[in-house]
Amino acid sequence: MSNIKEYLSTEHTKCDDLFVKMEETANISLEETEVLCKEFIEATEHHFQIEERVVFPKFEEKTGMVEGPTQMMKHEHTQMRALMKNMLGSLESGNKDKFFGYSETLMILLQQHNMKEEQMLYPMMQQHLNAESDDIVDMMTSMKTEH
Repeated sequence: MSNIKEYLSTEHTKCDDLFVKMEETANISLEETEVLCKEFIEATEHHFQIEERVVFPKFEEKTGMVEGPTQMMKHEHTQMRALMKNMLGSLESGNKDKFFGYSETLMILLQQHNMKEEQMLYPMMQQHLNAESDDIVDMMTSMKTEH
């Protein structure tokens, strides 16, 4: 049986790993960091869309909680998208200091966001959507990112 919580938590780990690789190169090569930044943004955007287009709507439909935790997570996604855009822009203009400022802010937001999802929201989703878990994980696995 597929597990929604495990699937989404694994996605967080993949994004976190890309973030670390990106930050590690920032003092060595801005060009390489920009490539890794785009990779991180693409993976993170894909994760956000999986949540926003697949699992959040299923959870909201099942529980009736449309103004609850999923709404807060979507709001945080919007904040993080703006920071990622600013990070990439600062790399493109060669401003390493701005990049590190944005990336530090993003890291803090991501850590708090992921903890809320992994400790509270994902277990709730798994509980409410357990019967549909296999289908939902299949949908998330096969979903393509919209740009």
